[in-house]
Amino acid sequence: MFAISKDFAPPLKLIAPFFKIGVFFYLVAMVALLTFNSSFTYQEMNVAGWIHLFLLGFVMVIIFGAMAQLIPVVLEVGHAIVDLYYVILPLLVIGTITMVIGFWIAPSFLAYGGILVLTSMVIFASEAFATLKKAEITTLTVKTVAVSNSFLLLGILSGFVIALGLSGVIAVDVNNILKAHVYAVLGGFVLLTIMGLSLTLIPMFSLAHGFDETPIKRGFNLVAIGVGVVFISSIFSLSMLQYLGYALTFSGVMLYFYQIYIIYKLTVRKELDIWAKSMIFGFLSLIFSLILGVLSFLPDTNEAWLHSAVWFFMLGFIGFLINGHLYKIVPFLVWFERFSPLVGKEKVPMLHEMYPKKQASMMFWYSSVGVVLGGVGLLVENDFLFKSGATLMIFGAIFLYLSMSKMLSYGK
Repeated sequence: MFAISKDFAPPLKLIAPFFKIGVFFYLVAMVALLTFNSSFTYQEMNVAGWIHLFLLGFVMVIIFGAMAQLIPVVLEVGHAIVDLYYVILPLLVIGTITMVIGFWIAPSFLAYGGILVLTSMVIFASEAFATLKKAEITTLTVKTVAVSNSFLLLGILSGFVIALGLSGVIAVDVNNILKAHVYAVLGGFVLLTIMGLSLTLIPMFSLAHGFDETPIKRGFNLVAIGVGVVFISSIFSLSMLQYLGYALTFSGVMLYFYQIYIIYKLTVRKELDIWAKSMIFGFLSLIFSLILGVLSFLPDTNEAWLHSAVWFFMLGFIGFLINGHLYKIVPFLVWFERFSPLVGKEKVPMLHEMYPKKQASMMFWYSSVGVVLGGVGLLVENDFLFKSGATLMIFGAIFLYLSMSKMLSYGK
């Protein structure tokens, strides 16, 4: 259970909109998949628009909401200025929509959307660093807040430079900065955040204790260094140095896998609930993504291998780790807000009773089969398979949205 008090916990009314809006963006992103074919290039503006819709609208919004709650948990202090989260969300949402419009319709909108997103993320990172200064403990998860937010700032600054370039404001080498931007955001912020928070959330939800943390600490450092190397080498066009960064990142992820295996061996709770199933599918997707990613470097492979690798990483790994944890985090937040004051006074619900199991199961099966079909469709460049997978993922997203609505309204 979360070791926090009422003094540290933000109110549910602050956190809930992040989750509501995040899963809505997820649904919109899944519907938008039907407009794409199985063969494309990442340089296409409409593809870049979808990636930003998914990463900013879904991944970043959910992570920001989760961090608003989890930062006090891992630091054991209250937020420096918690009310800033009321500003962060609308700036991020409006900025995301504006940027997607820029990618899909009018490139001149990119700079305006970029400013809003940049402002939102600078506020988020600044508040996180200010809260970090109040903390007196030093753990990997605390280190995660500092390192991942540093990469977030690098990622969003490089992205803003790209937005200015695409909108015609300045002249830059977009391709080089794009690689630095993607690696800083996906590897430096998203992956490192997942690695760091895994050390808190996965043992807590699986009831695993007393394990050696050495592998993930070393893995975290390797990924952080690897991302830094790729970022610098991309900016300065040092292509040979990039491979060193890739190798360091891959080695760090392997150590992360080993850490998860150690935690799994000590797991007390063996029930395959929606969270456990999502974790299993997510990590299997990451393994498959890494295999495809390595194979994509071989001389006889085409870009479809990389497309499929990114698909399994984003939709399979990131998507399922986030969605799976929502079925644990949201019921607890609702329970903590509405039922914890009633403990000892009247009967209160158990956490597993507070999420709709049938809807959760439908979300898992539609989404998991959709990820597999879509990934295979991209790999063999088959439009029927890809759009079949996308269609299934739309149904999965609908069940996720319905689940979120029911969990947040529980006990009202």
